[in-house]
Amino acid sequence: MNRPRPGIPLPHPTPLSRPHWEGMREGELRVQKCLDCGIHVFIPQPCCTGCMGSRLEWVVSSGRGTLYSYTVVHRPQQPAFEVPYTVAIVLLEEGFHMLSNLVEVAPEKVWIGMPLEVVFHEMNDEITLPLFRPRA
Repeated sequence: MNRPRPGIPLPHPTPLSRPHWEGMREGELRVQKCLDCGIHVFIPQPCCTGCMGSRLEWVVSSGRGTLYSYTVVHRPQQPAFEVPYTVAIVLLEEGFHMLSNLVEVAPEKVWIGMPLEVVFHEMNDEITLPLFRPRA
């Protein structure tokens, strides 16, 4: 894939989030799962957001979900962003929500409940972002 334009801010992995970002580079959407109550936790946390348990493991998500909510951005935060682009909240099959961008679909073709799948966009040698596109 093409590299992004200079100036787009990128995440900074922490020791807690590093397994997630390593998974992105390997083409896997890794999230935490609580061994006590079974819920999936995203964004990475030191304890379960459901039961507050500390027994979390990293698992691979299916990367499939539906569009829960979205907005189309027409005024960029910075000149590096190309507009319009669609910011989405995706409800993954495992039950957690994820904020991302939609790709491979025009903003006027987007609808709530749209089936989506993750795609991986390499930003640099360290960061690959999970984006979502319509599922066939």
